[in-house]
Amino acid sequence: MPIFLPETTQTSTDSLTPRQIVAELDKHVVGQSAAKRAVAIALRNRMRRQRLSPELAEEIAPKNILMIGPTGVGKTEIARRLAKLAQSPFVKVEASKFTEVGYVGRDVESMVRDLVELGIDMVREERLGEIRGKAAQNAEDRLLDILLPPARPLAAEEDQGIAHQQAQQQQQTRERFREQLHAGRLDSRVVEIEVRERSSPSFEIVSGSSVEEIDINIKDMLPGLFQGRTKRRRLKVPEALEYLVQEEEQKLIDMDSVARTAVGRVEQTGIIFIDEIDKVAGREGGHGPDVSREGVQRDILPIVEGTTVNTKHGMVRTDHILFIAAGAFHVSKPSDLIPELQGRFPIRVELEALGRDDFVRILTEPRSALVKQYMALMGTEGIALTFTDGAIQRIADFAAMVNERTENIGARRLHTVMERLLDEISFEGSDLPDKAVTIDEPYVSRMLADIVKNEDLSRYIL
Repeated sequence: MPIFLPETTQTSTDSLTPRQIVAELDKHVVGQSAAKRAVAIALRNRMRRQRLSPELAEEIAPKNILMIGPTGVGKTEIARRLAKLAQSPFVKVEASKFTEVGYVGRDVESMVRDLVELGIDMVREERLGEIRGKAAQNAEDRLLDILLPPARPLAAEEDQGIAHQQAQQQQQTRERFREQLHAGRLDSRVVEIEVRERSSPSFEIVSGSSVEEIDINIKDMLPGLFQGRTKRRRLKVPEALEYLVQEEEQKLIDMDSVARTAVGRVEQTGIIFIDEIDKVAGREGGHGPDVSREGVQRDILPIVEGTTVNTKHGMVRTDHILFIAAGAFHVSKPSDLIPELQGRFPIRVELEALGRDDFVRILTEPRSALVKQYMALMGTEGIALTFTDGAIQRIADFAAMVNERTENIGARRLHTVMERLLDEISFEGSDLPDKAVTIDEPYVSRMLADIVKNEDLSRYIL
């Protein structure tokens, strides 16, 4: 069976080497070189596979990855950034949200359906970029027709010279209206247009299963029920133009082509990140909630092995989707997974717990580092917020200390520490007379020391 390659143009990411991929990931995630190396090789192998003959490419399956490490060390962020770098459809699911077939909960095939919907959104946005100019022009012409109805056609016996003169005058008037529209001088005018009512009947979800998950697509079965009726509405010119642009975009985009392209892209470049895989690690013989753990694994197995999932956009094969699973494995261990599922994740990487030095780097190095985020947020109100090197070191000290004494939640601890640290400035920022604020080491100690000393309180606040 020939491989179905997605209808996408080659991008600059296709030439990235594994070393360059790791360098890109380094801009957003601190440390974890082993995990970055593994995902970089997996992405590069995908690029290599695209260059093979269809017959050989069909035989090469992706090498799925199992990430082992505590919470807050960058597992999800590495996978998300990889997908963004590769411009691949990406969905994150939690294994603990799924249940064995026959129990109340999400069907494992829903992860593939979610991925297809995201793929369609990606392709549709790309097509919108291609036709947005034409859609805007068509919408503008329709609005001008409403503002300036076309002249009455002359009867056959009337003078054709007069008809030509009227047509010229009409065109000149239309262009003047167009100039006024562009200049915003018509924004206060109200026009009457036909709009489609967007009303859909509500459906009761039975036993935790949605309409999509029980594979009943009522919208396709009864299309007339969801088309909606049209009604005339009076809108101001900018609102009317925006609505008409959306209508023209829908007309110009071939959704059948979008769906075909999206399905192909999902099949060949899709990435599914299965978090909390350790929560379903377990064998038969348990009681209560533990009973369905192995059942969930066995339901996930065919999706990871390669099967065909029925979606409302057609059949989707999962043979070449890259699966990245992750878990802390504090209580269980990877060998507690059923052997068949273990074999489908041949690449295993262990992520290291984060320490004080890592926190210092996380606060300052990434493109969207926390310190940069808060400086930008305060800057919107004219506050020049700065952090001294000593303050950043002290923040890292406090975060590491609280992680050690209470629950270790990794880099997520920095969010709670920073929120507590900047509580006063965030609340009073707009009223501060002095808009230049420096966060130094004494300020950090004053804001955080009492909470860190009181370990019982820090469990709740930090």
